[in-house]
Amino acid sequence: MAKIALVTVLFKSNEVLPGFFKSISNQGYKDYILYLVDNSANDNSDKVITKCLVDYPVTACRHIKNNDNVGVAEGNNIGIKQAIAEGCSHILLLNNDIEFVQNYVFSTLLSLAEKNGEHIVVPKISYFGENKLWMAGGYMDKWRALGVHYGFNKDEAPKFNIAKHCTYAPTCFMLIEKTVFDKIGYMDSWYFAYYDDTDFVYRACSAGFKIYYEPVINILHKVSSSTGTNSSFYVYYSNRNKIYFIRKNLKGFVYYFSLCYTLLSRVVFYLKLDKERRKKLLIGLKEGFQSCPPKN
Repeated sequence: MAKIALVTVLFKSNEVLPGFFKSISNQGYKDYILYLVDNSANDNSDKVITKCLVDYPVTACRHIKNNDNVGVAEGNNIGIKQAIAEGCSHILLLNNDIEFVQNYVFSTLLSLAEKNGEHIVVPKISYFGENKLWMAGGYMDKWRALGVHYGFNKDEAPKFNIAKHCTYAPTCFMLIEKTVFDKIGYMDSWYFAYYDDTDFVYRACSAGFKIYYEPVINILHKVSSSTGTNSSFYVYYSNRNKIYFIRKNLKGFVYYFSLCYTLLSRVVFYLKLDKERRKKLLIGLKEGFQSCPPKN
């Protein structure tokens, strides 16, 4: 069987790590290496990780400590590159604010990749502690420059339990065959956080790869536990990066439509924000236009 690299980026993640480690430790499939790419390394987090490794042993672990917070995209790249150098054939990108109770998650995903020839595989993802779906596959809406989740905030239903190919899924839990990186490269580190996965998935699908959604596996996600979806950090990066994504990836009439749609919708969004976040929104939009995206 192939080795799986579990790549996760840490940033002030101490609170969620015990549940994360427990989920991995309970897996029946053991041929993996866990790469902890730490963007907020300190003595306290070292102690938490050491305790987790004692309480919930894993097969192999690499704790990579960055001197600064290099962001999610570059953090993933650091883990991916080391994993490939160490001979891993499949990379599982996963957030550490997730948990899963099924003990056959890794083996099922890998079986789909190896036996069925799927290059990218994602599971169903539900909100942690709630009986609501967060993601049951998805599609890329180029007109709005937006990755859309099927089943978002919906109750469980039979239509969300059908395995299928889709054109979008977030990378918070995604198994990726090494050949995908060989063909399209790594994450675009300029994003830092937000839209880095949208960009990667868009490039992968544009290169001919398909995303396979497998609802048998269910992951529980503590959504945005480290940054929050209403924070100034989120407002700045999500808007800056959306403009960057449009300018980098879209062309022709779709480019102009998505850009106009985004700017008009930001006017409504702006009116709902406080003074601090309004400032972050405007700075983010400005920097999105000032960026120099590479040509794909």
